[in-house]
Amino acid sequence: MISLTLGYILDLFLGDPQGWPHPVRLIGNSIKNLENVLRKKCKTSQDERRAGFILWIVIVFGSFLIPWIILAVAARISIHFTIITESVMCYYLLATKCLKDESMKVYHKLKDNDLSGARKFLSYIVGRDTKNLDDKSIIRAAIETVAENTSDGVIAPLIFILIGGAPLGFMYKAINTLDSMVGYKNEKYINIGRFSAKADDFANYIPARISSYIMILASMILKLDFRNAYKIYKRDRYNHLSPNSAHTESVCAGALGIRLAGGSYYNNVYVEKPTIGDEIKEVSLEDIKTANNLMYTTSILCLVLGIAFKSVILYFI
Repeated sequence: MISLTLGYILDLFLGDPQGWPHPVRLIGNSIKNLENVLRKKCKTSQDERRAGFILWIVIVFGSFLIPWIILAVAARISIHFTIITESVMCYYLLATKCLKDESMKVYHKLKDNDLSGARKFLSYIVGRDTKNLDDKSIIRAAIETVAENTSDGVIAPLIFILIGGAPLGFMYKAINTLDSMVGYKNEKYINIGRFSAKADDFANYIPARISSYIMILASMILKLDFRNAYKIYKRDRYNHLSPNSAHTESVCAGALGIRLAGGSYYNNVYVEKPTIGDEIKEVSLEDIKTANNLMYTTSILCLVLGIAFKSVILYFI
């Protein structure tokens, strides 16, 4: 709990260490390299599914085992060295400031009336085509990214770290990274990425729902429309191709009184998707800031509530 708190504070002040060696990037490179090796032995779709399962097992359990060994070695040196080591690990696992900084780059470009610049920075954080988006569509996309990633980029890692320390946090990150790299339903990944996609849905099932209720509480603290946040959450939480992604998006849309989601172009192909929320008011540039404030408040609440809950459990044990 001490390491998690210190790691969270480090993330708030420093954000993602650009240019430094990053364990999550190492996980990504390992996925890419192992996928290439496994694909060479695949001749049928069944071979690809088997390879996808092997890929998942090796990456996920390797991501748990390596930090566990590092912490076991650190523990032989001193408790203080262990706390410092795990604090740095927790810092790498959380993406609170990074999520804010990347979305605010879009905000500042729009503030300067630089539409092409806003599209460029947005393209770094969303999967949809951005070259033809107008300012309102750009704002919505930025808000959606902040809202969705509040769960899998911030709250879910917090929850897994609270349960099993940094090793379990890295295990979750590996599951999440596998899904983002191979969990597609296109011809290339439909078989080899099938297990990774299903595993990510399973891993995020409870965190997505916990995140949503904490975000509703956060919207009340920020004096947003928490009643509408709850209403839209209950109504629109499944308005997404993923079983988990619309949960925090629907809370955010309701709290801000705006409409999110809807159809978008991906690789020049239009994909029809349901909308989330009601257009009580027109989306505005300042809503990006509000979404970030909601994300920050949600993460702080999760940290405080999680530590308090775990302290009570440890006290009685």
